Amino acid sequence: MQIERRLIAPCGAGELYPYLDDLVRYPAWMGLVREVATAEAAADEDAAWDVELRAQVGPFARSKRLRMVRTRRDVPAVVVFERAEIDGRDHAPWLLRADLTPTPDGTQLTMTLRYGGSLWAGAVLEQVLDDEVRQGSERLLELVSEEPTR
Repeated sequence: MQIERRLIAPCGAGELYPYLDDLVRYPAWMGLVREVATAEAAADEDAAWDVELRAQVGPFARSKRLRMVRTRRDVPAVVVFERAEIDGRDHAPWLLRADLTPTPDGTQLTMTLRYGGSLWAGAVLEQVLDDEVRQGSERLLELVSEEPTR
């Protein structure tokens, strides 16, 4: 499954990038990301986080805990996070990528979420995930316009 969303942010990539570069900031704008804690990164990893994802469909909810690492960081153009568990078992891949491209009106943000497992599959759950990404994009724009990044 892959979900891709684009939006135009009325700001420069440098203002938007800090909201995307650190997963600890995601719960403030992405409802799918319920909780994030910084995790110890291995010697060959840039940074790592323990992430809880949660989606709700009516009275039913799906939760998933993942260990994510930042696998690419090109400030302020691209950031990529991938699942990297350390328990020695095989796990479904998760990838989250943010691409920022300057436009005449600001910055185009393209968010891509790829999931290779079956727990979060199905048309209904895909729609919920897509809705979460759309709503998260709207909240992100609100945050960027309300608070200056530091």
